[in-house]
Amino acid sequence: MSRRTIAVLAALALVLAAGVAWLTLRAPRAAAAAVQPAPLVRTLIFSARVATSSRVELGSTLTGRVLTVAVDEGAQVRQGEVLVRLESDELRAALEQARASERQAAARLAGLRSSGRSAAQASVAQADSVLLAAQAELQRTQDLVARGFLSEARLDEARRAVAVAQAQQAGARAQRAANEEQGTDVAQAQAQLALARAAVVAAQARLEQAVLSAPADARVLLRAVEPGQIVQPGRALLTLALSGPVQLVGQLDERYLEQLQIGQSAGVVADAFPGRRFEARVQSIAPVIDAQRGAVEVKLALAPPVPSFLREDMTLSVEVETGRRERALVVPMDALVGDRGDGQATVRVVRDGRVELRRIRLGLTTLEAAEVLEGLAAGEWVLLGAAPATGERVRPELGAAAVQRPAMGKGEGVGSAMTNAMGR
Repeated sequence: MSRRTIAVLAALALVLAAGVAWLTLRAPRAAAAAVQPAPLVRTLIFSARVATSSRVELGSTLTGRVLTVAVDEGAQVRQGEVLVRLESDELRAALEQARASERQAAARLAGLRSSGRSAAQASVAQADSVLLAAQAELQRTQDLVARGFLSEARLDEARRAVAVAQAQQAGARAQRAANEEQGTDVAQAQAQLALARAAVVAAQARLEQAVLSAPADARVLLRAVEPGQIVQPGRALLTLALSGPVQLVGQLDERYLEQLQIGQSAGVVADAFPGRRFEARVQSIAPVIDAQRGAVEVKLALAPPVPSFLREDMTLSVEVETGRRERALVVPMDALVGDRGDGQATVRVVRDGRVELRRIRLGLTTLEAAEVLEGLAAGEWVLLGAAPATGERVRPELGAAAVQRPAMGKGEGVGSAMTNAMGR
C-alpha cells in the first residue's frame, strides 16, 4: 500500500471519528445516575407522646366540703398516702349513732338468752301448777256434784278454770320456745343485731371515703381541687400517673403498617431537647385501625436508662428502622417508570449512547431509593425523570446518586419525607 493510500485512509478515519463525535455531541443531555453499591436504610418517622402504662383519675364518692389537699402537681406519692380530706363531723356522728344501735341490739339479744329464758321457764312452771290445781278442783267439783252437794253451775266454773289454765300453759310454753336459740324472738333479735352491725360498717365506710389516698405509688399530674370546695361524686379531683415503665404512644398511618414489626429499634428525639437522642423499641401494635384518622396506635418501650427529662404527654419524634442493607445495588426512585408490581419495575438504561428499557427486580425500597436484585450491574447509567424515547441517542449527565441515610431530624433523606405523611 502506497504512502498516498495510507494518508487517504487516515484522513477518512479522522473524518469518521469527527462525525461520530459531532453526532455524540448533538445527542440531547438527560439527567442520569450511576448504579453503585451503597448502604440502604428504610425508616418511618412519626410523632409520639410520653405516657405511663396506667393513668387514673381520683375522685370522691361522697358529696362534701374539702378540708385539706395534701399534694401539689408534680409530687411523687406513695401507696396509701393521704391526698385529700373531706369534712367528716356528720359522718363521725352517724358512725357513733350506728354503734349505739348495735350495742342496743346486742343487749336485747343477750337479755333474751339469759333473763328472758329464765322468766319464760318460770312462767311455764307457774302455768303448769295452775293447770294442775284447776284440774284437781274440777275433779272434786265433779264428785260433789255427783253426790248432790254442789250445783251444775259450780261444775261449769271449774271447767272454765281448767280451760283458762290450759291456755296460760300454752302461752307460757310458746314464749319459752320463742326464747330458745332457734326461736322467733331470738331470730328477730339476731336479725336486728346483724342490721345494726351492717349500719356500723356502712357508716365506717362512708367515714373512710372522706379520706382520699393514693391507690399506688404515683405522680400527681393534675390537681383540680382546693380546700373549701364542694365536691360531688363523678368529678375528678386529682389525676395520677401510676409508677411503672414509661411508654411512648404514637399514631402511624395505616399505609405503612406492613413495614412495622414488634421488636424493631427506634431513635427518639424530644422536641424540647433536640440534641439528646435516645433509643426505644416497638413494643406493641394496636389490633384495630382508627377509622377517623386512618392510623394505628403504636407503643414503644424505652431502653434503659430512661432520660430524666421526659414528662407526661411530652411530644417526641420517633424514627423506626424498618429495613437495612449494609451494601446494596441502589437505584433512585426517580429512575423507575411505569407501574411497579410483584417487586418489579422498569428503568431506562443508557447503552451505547442510546436509551434502552430494561425490566428489573426490586428488593428493599424507600421513598427515594430502591435495592436492585436483578437486571442492573454496578456502573451502568439509568435516566431520571423526563428523557428521550427508547432507541434515541442520549448523553447522560450526572443528576443524582444513591441516597445516603441522614441523621434524624436533619434534612431530607431515606424515610425523612414520610414525616409529612404521619400524624401524631
